[in-house]
Amino acid sequence: MATAQLSLSFGQAFVAPDRRRHRSSMSVRLPEGAQFHAKGACALISDATARNALAKQAGDLAVRGFLADYYSTPDHWDVKTSATRVLRALNAWAYSQSRQAAEGGFVTSLSALVLRGTEGHLFHMGDTLVFRLRGAEFEQLTRDHVNDLGGYRYPSRALGMDNSIDIDYARFPLKQGDLFLFTTRAVLGTLMPSEYVQLIRQDASDLHAACDRLAAAAVERAQSRGYGAEPFCFQLLRVDELPDAPSDHPAKVYGELPIPPELSPGDRLDGLEVQAVLSRTAQSRVYRVRDVRSEREMVMKAPSPELSHRNAYLEHFLLQQWVVERVKSPFVARVMEPSRPRRYLYYLMAYVEGETLAEWARRHPQASLAQRLDIANQLGKAVQALHHRELLHQQIHPGNVLIDPHGQVVLTDFSACRMRDGGGLKDARELARQVGLTEHSAPEYALDDEIGRRSDQYSYASTVYWLLTGELPYALPPNRLLRHTDLEQLVYRSARQRNPEVPQALDEALRRALDPQRALRYRRLSEFLRELRQPLARPGGEGRAASPRVFRDRGHFWQGIAAILLLLLVLSWLLR
Repeated sequence: MATAQLSLSFGQAFVAPDRRRHRSSMSVRLPEGAQFHAKGACALISDATARNALAKQAGDLAVRGFLADYYSTPDHWDVKTSATRVLRALNAWAYSQSRQAAEGGFVTSLSALVLRGTEGHLFHMGDTLVFRLRGAEFEQLTRDHVNDLGGYRYPSRALGMDNSIDIDYARFPLKQGDLFLFTTRAVLGTLMPSEYVQLIRQDASDLHAACDRLAAAAVERAQSRGYGAEPFCFQLLRVDELPDAPSDHPAKVYGELPIPPELSPGDRLDGLEVQAVLSRTAQSRVYRVRDVRSEREMVMKAPSPELSHRNAYLEHFLLQQWVVERVKSPFVARVMEPSRPRRYLYYLMAYVEGETLAEWARRHPQASLAQRLDIANQLGKAVQALHHRELLHQQIHPGNVLIDPHGQVVLTDFSACRMRDGGGLKDARELARQVGLTEHSAPEYALDDEIGRRSDQYSYASTVYWLLTGELPYALPPNRLLRHTDLEQLVYRSARQRNPEVPQALDEALRRALDPQRALRYRRLSEFLRELRQPLARPGGEGRAASPRVFRDRGHFWQGIAAILLLLLVLSWLLR
C-alpha cells in the first residue's frame, strides 16, 4: 500500500491599475522528487514601499533570490537553517546595493512559508500579510513591523533596510485542508475577515478563481472609497493531503555519515579511486581521485579521521560545499556533484592541473613584473567574486593559489571561508584561528579585533607583496602579535627597495592595503585592484620588466642618448 505524500494546490491573482507603480511580487515553488522531500514547498510574497524608485526590482529580486538560494542549500540543513542563512545573505547583498544606489533602494517586506512533511515554517519581516484559514478560524500569522511618521506608514523592519536583519520565525503543525492567504498592506481597509472567508469558501475547488474574487472585491471596495490606484495581489496555498508520518530529514542521514578512513593511492571510496594524497592536516585530508565510471579526475576533501563528531570544525565542514557553490568564477575552485550517493562525509571539487603559487615562484625566479602582476590581478578577481557573494576567504596565501599550465589562477581551500552575515563575524574569526593563522593573516585576527573584507584585502596584498619581492611586508609577522602595542613594531618595508622594478605608485598602494589599522586600508578592494592594473596599462610602462632599464627611467634615457652623441663626436674627431 502506497504511503501518502504532502500534496498542495495554489492560486494567484494580481491587479495593477498603473504598471509603473507595481512593487509587489509573489511566487509558489512545488519541486519534485528528492528536492521536495529535502526542502519542501515554498510560497512567498514581497512588497516594497511606494516611495521607492527601485520598488519593482526590490520585490522581484527578493522572491527570485530566495527561491534560487534556498533550493541550492545543502540537503543536510534543516528548513530553519537554510532559510535563515539565505535571508541573511540576501539582506546583506540588498543592503550593500542600496547604499550604492543613487535613487531608492533594494528594501522590501518579505514573507516566506515553507511546507515540509507535516510542518509549516514561516519567515517574515516587514508588513506583508499571511493568514491561515482553518475551518471557520481566520487568523493572521504575521506581525506588522511599521512606524507611523507624519501620517505615512514605513516598515520598521524589512529586507535590505539594515546590515543585520531580525527575522520572525514560526513553526507549526499542518492540518489537511489548511488554507494560507498571502497579500499586502494595500488591501487593509477593503475587506473584512468574514468577507475573506466567504469569498474563499464560495468555491474552494478553484483557488485561482477564489483569488480573482478577492481581487475584484478589493478593487470595488477601494474604488467606492476613492483610492483605487493601489495594486492588489492575492495568493492562496492549500494543504490537500498530508504524509502518513513525519519523514526523517536528510540532515539526520548526512550529518551522521562516517568520516572516511585514512586513504592511500589505489584505495577506493564510493566509486572514487585515490590517485594521490595532496594534503594532510590536523583538520582535513585532500586527495586527487578518479571516478571509475566517468573517468573524471576530481579533488576530494574530507575531515581528518582524528576529529570527533563534536568538533567545531566538523560542524563547519558541512557548510563548506554550499559556501563554495554560491560563487561562480573561473578564478575560484568549482564544486562537483558526486555520481553516486555518498556513504562517507566529504565533498568534491574540480581538479586543477597545476602548481601552487609558492611552487611557481620557486621555478620562475626571473619572471617579469608584468607576469607577476597578471597573476596578482587574477587572484584579485577571485577575492572579488567571494566578496560579491558576501563571503570571506580568511586563508589567502601562496599555498592556496593554484596556477595551471596556461597561467590561469584558481583560489582554493575554503576551510575558513565564512559568510559575512550579521553577528557571524566573531565566529568567522574564531574559525580562522582554529584552522590556523598564517604570516599573511591580517593583524586583527591575532588581536581579536573586528574583521571584514579589509581583512581579506590585507592577506591578498601581503600575498602580492610576497609575489613581487619574495619577502614579507613587516619584520614581525602579524600572526605573532600578542597585544595592541605590538602594532607599533609593524613598520612597512618598502617593496621598491626590495625590487626596484616596482613603481612608486604601486609601492604606495601596497603600503595602504597593508596598513596594520584595518580602518586605514582601502574602503573597497576594487580601489586597490585599480592601482595594481596601472603599471600594466602604461604603454611603455614601468610594468614591463623585459624592457631595458634605460627606457623605464626618462632621466637615464636622455643620459644614454647624450653619451651616445658624445661618443660619436669623439669618433668623428679621431677619424679626421
